[in-house]
Amino acid sequence: MKIGVPKETFEGEARVALTPDSAKQLQKLGYDVAIETGAGALAGFADADYKAAGVEVTKTAAALWKAADIVAKVRQPNTTEMKRLREGQTLISFFNPGANTAGMEAAKATGANVIAMEMVPRISRAQKMDALSSMANIAGYRAVIEAGNNFGRFFTGQITAAGKVPPAKVLVVGAGVAGLAAIGTSTSLGAITYAFDVRPEVAEQVESMGAEFVYLDFEESQQDGAATGGYASVSSPEFREAQLAKFRELAPEMDIVITTALIPNREAPELWTEDMVKAMKPGSVIVDLAAEKGGNCKLTVADEKIVTDNGVTIIGYTDFPSRMAAQASTLYATNIRHMLTDLTPEKDGQINHNMEDDVIRGATVTYAGAITFPPPPPKVAAIAAKPKEKAKELTVEEKKAREVALFKKQTRSQVGLLALGAFIMIVIGAFAPESFMSHFIVFVLACFIGFSVIWNVSHSLHTPLMAVTNAISGIIILGALLQVGSGSWLIVFLAAISVLIASINIVGGFLVTRRMLAMFQKS
Repeated sequence: MKIGVPKETFEGEARVALTPDSAKQLQKLGYDVAIETGAGALAGFADADYKAAGVEVTKTAAALWKAADIVAKVRQPNTTEMKRLREGQTLISFFNPGANTAGMEAAKATGANVIAMEMVPRISRAQKMDALSSMANIAGYRAVIEAGNNFGRFFTGQITAAGKVPPAKVLVVGAGVAGLAAIGTSTSLGAITYAFDVRPEVAEQVESMGAEFVYLDFEESQQDGAATGGYASVSSPEFREAQLAKFRELAPEMDIVITTALIPNREAPELWTEDMVKAMKPGSVIVDLAAEKGGNCKLTVADEKIVTDNGVTIIGYTDFPSRMAAQASTLYATNIRHMLTDLTPEKDGQINHNMEDDVIRGATVTYAGAITFPPPPPKVAAIAAKPKEKAKELTVEEKKAREVALFKKQTRSQVGLLALGAFIMIVIGAFAPESFMSHFIVFVLACFIGFSVIWNVSHSLHTPLMAVTNAISGIIILGALLQVGSGSWLIVFLAAISVLIASINIVGGFLVTRRMLAMFQKS
């Protein structure tokens, strides 16, 4: 079978669904690969690169669609492209099935099979095909870059001879894939970053990236705000009002706001109102990643950058991944390749469209002359983990019984060790010479005292590994000091060397630990 990749017809789209590297991998699956001439030019992939990878370069889109058994695209196909579909042909592309009823009807009429890449279920096995996450990751990163390009100051704070520059304050609304990418980029650039999400379980992820999670003083904020597949769900009117009140409080302080909130198959919720925009400082920037779905900001204009009367720049571009065409094409082509790998289990260049497979069934919107959208819920759990049940609190009697049982167990263990130690000491005392016993007593005292002295040092002053090595060094020092008074010059010399080396180890251990702790301190 032949895979064909046409040039994207959507105005301004620079991505392509095939790269020379992914073409080589598809050929290993047994497929022939063809691409329309110039399809990868805007992403930096020349026709010569494809030819070198064994790809057939076709002159026209019509010829490509006619020859291909499988067509891979980025953008939703237009009317002309839908008319080129034929029975038994497979189309893999973003398709927008929630709103593209006409497209599904057209595919049904022709008998073509359509796989919508945005419908790949969010389960662990399908992460490698999750094109929405791939593109959202790029969009989140690019949103911060675009914000910086329109922001008149540094992200990070600086103290210079010319004066002090305060760090920028960035608020990211929505901590999904795009939001987390924006948070990571913002904190890496040195900005003070805040993040909000209706799902409280993402707070730990946000804080682990160096940002501060914005909590609401509202009971629902402590509940699960996630829908099926880890997406955010629709909030109640009361929660929405509490959310907007918090944003109004933050608006005058924020220099950059990046909104990423989307709900599947719905218009984007309005989260940043006109009065919030008016409350922001002149020179502030809003980047609305939900512009294609209506925007999270009231004043967002899709595909445009506007400046309000009070000097706030609002960016509503809908092509953030396309602005990083080479990187986006590489990731998207990899998603397509993994989808085709699952469709070709025998690696014989023949599609096995298994509708019993969760991933393939979930992404298929038309199959064998029938519309299969919406798909049934996947049989396996989504990536978002179900919250663990709260552990049952023990009663006073149960706690007391547990403590008594633990005490008895520890007592038995200690008595057994003491009996074993006493037996060993009796055996040694009966058979060992007097000179050995004096050294043995020194060894036991050194072990006990040295370990106790070092181990009682606060663990915040040395790591667990350093605690053990320092305890051993303490044993060495105590033992050596007790041997310094010996009459033999050789023993005195060796004891002095032992004290010196062990002291260097202890001091060095504390210095290394101090440097390690300093790495986690903010200047």
